[in-house]
Amino acid sequence: MQINIERRKIGLNFNEEGLAEIWLWAPDFLTILIHVKKLKHSLEMSKQELGYWFLQTDKISPLDEYSFELIPIPEKQEYTKKKSQTWADPASLLQNNGVSGPSNAFDLKAFKWTDQNWKGIELKDFIIYELHTGTFTADGNFSSIINKLDYLVDLGITAIEIMPVAQFPGNRNWGYDGVYPFAVQNTYGGPNALQQLVNSCHQKGIAVILDVVYNHFGPEGNSFTEFGPYFTDKYHTPWGSAINYDDAGCDAVRTFFIENALMWFRDFHVDALRLDAVHAIKDFSPIHILSEIKTYTQKLSEFTGKPYKLIAELDLNDNRFINSQLQGGYGMDGQWIDEFHHALRVSAGQEQTGYYADFNGVEHLAKSYNDAYVYDGQYSAHRQRKFGLPAKNNPGEQFIVFSQNHDQVGNRMLGERTSTLVSFEMMKLMAGAVFCAPFLPLIFMGEEWAETNPFQFFISHSDQELIEAVRKGRKAEFAAFHNEQETPDPQAESTFNQSKLDWTKTVPGKHKIMHSYYKKLIRLRKENPVLNTLDRINTHAEALTDQKIVLLKRNGKSQHLIIVLNFSNKKQNIPAADFTGHWLLLMDSAVPEFTGQNQHHIVANGQINISPESILIFSKTDE
Repeated sequence: MQINIERRKIGLNFNEEGLAEIWLWAPDFLTILIHVKKLKHSLEMSKQELGYWFLQTDKISPLDEYSFELIPIPEKQEYTKKKSQTWADPASLLQNNGVSGPSNAFDLKAFKWTDQNWKGIELKDFIIYELHTGTFTADGNFSSIINKLDYLVDLGITAIEIMPVAQFPGNRNWGYDGVYPFAVQNTYGGPNALQQLVNSCHQKGIAVILDVVYNHFGPEGNSFTEFGPYFTDKYHTPWGSAINYDDAGCDAVRTFFIENALMWFRDFHVDALRLDAVHAIKDFSPIHILSEIKTYTQKLSEFTGKPYKLIAELDLNDNRFINSQLQGGYGMDGQWIDEFHHALRVSAGQEQTGYYADFNGVEHLAKSYNDAYVYDGQYSAHRQRKFGLPAKNNPGEQFIVFSQNHDQVGNRMLGERTSTLVSFEMMKLMAGAVFCAPFLPLIFMGEEWAETNPFQFFISHSDQELIEAVRKGRKAEFAAFHNEQETPDPQAESTFNQSKLDWTKTVPGKHKIMHSYYKKLIRLRKENPVLNTLDRINTHAEALTDQKIVLLKRNGKSQHLIIVLNFSNKKQNIPAADFTGHWLLLMDSAVPEFTGQNQHHIVANGQINISPESILIFSKTDE
């Protein structure tokens, strides 16, 4: 089937005349019937080329319930087990009755957009705020996010990143158990409410990044194997058989996900996609699926005149993913780099266990400032092999860094946030380390006021065997840790509820002070021409390992910055040979305004005194 970048050509859509047009890929079937709840008789589809089926009809209206009955060719029954059973649309846009119910017709064109003047913002200007719709507010839906947009604007946020919203079982899930990639979670408000959220964000000057999952489907309600070879046994992933990107029948599967990416950009006006765990996508085709998605995204951008970005979550230090297609890369616009986070956490006192064992603290943090990747060819003890490639020529805007995110918090057994693991002063230092990097900064919801509520792993499956399997899996994962404490029950509603943000903390005491600190830090990042340039070439970091200090130097056309990060728990004296001329102090995390002791100063013998667990930012302008 030919992809049409101008409109979705998969699943059920309404054309300009209001007629429903349904495309379905289901090879090796004799007949396909559409059952519409309001009709007494089923509708028969017409067979097309390459396993596709098509129907145009005036008998289906928006929100009507519909499902497919698959009648197999007698000698080919690999993809169906029950001849009389009906299935939801794999490309469904709305599942009002959840993952096990029929699909609901939805008209993507009905929403009246008012963001025609929105031209997007440059990637280098992204200040990203990651949030989970269900726990960001008490109501846990898209409309309640709209009510917080003014707060985010005041904080200085320029882009929100929404964790996955594809339809998942029940009403509690991180989103990575999504079953219908095109359907917007009904309990969040469905597709119309998501369109309204994106429209409202653009009116406030905020870009929207949507987290999507192209490496696996969730386990409950997954009926894709009934239709065709969506999976292959050639490869296996942590979630079972891999999605079929390069085996027999893969062309239609690739089209399915390309159409999905185009839909978010074109029909929901999303500005960027964050592609989850792309290292788990198995594809040895001549053109990798990520590169093909990039090609069609560029075509859509040329058609609409608006920029669209693709950001990969990648557990491989392989810049082929972010190199341009002209360089033989896949053309992703950026990637998360967990290694910066790991080095930062160890610098801040995180135990060197698990994957943290590969990181030695300030030395590796300085290397990440300089090289983005910590491991770019060295031997990794955790992986037991040499790992990574250098990324010398990739610009700073291609790397996203953070001191915490949903994974690094939620994948802890108890879901503890940084605020409960380190001191107040250290948390300020970690935030400063992120915002002074020549990379894109990301903060996780509530981080800016030192939220103490955990963010734990939660689900709301209906299959009891699956629930027990998830429970046992979580307990086994943490068997060697926290033996004195019980693993939170992921199915319990209380686990979900205690993971919600407590917005009352934005008002009193230290929480308000931390919020003020983040506002000042973000404002400095946006206003200072050196900090917001993301120039890796004129960035150099040095580790003073004995003192647990990182000296970060960043230079602009006429301005120079020296940033001192003290990860030790005592006051340090730092040589200041570079401090010739007049240096202005831009930021001190230890001033009384932010509950610090204000012990820093430059002394006559050419040294800087810096308070424990603090950051200093100095600036000098060429005369």
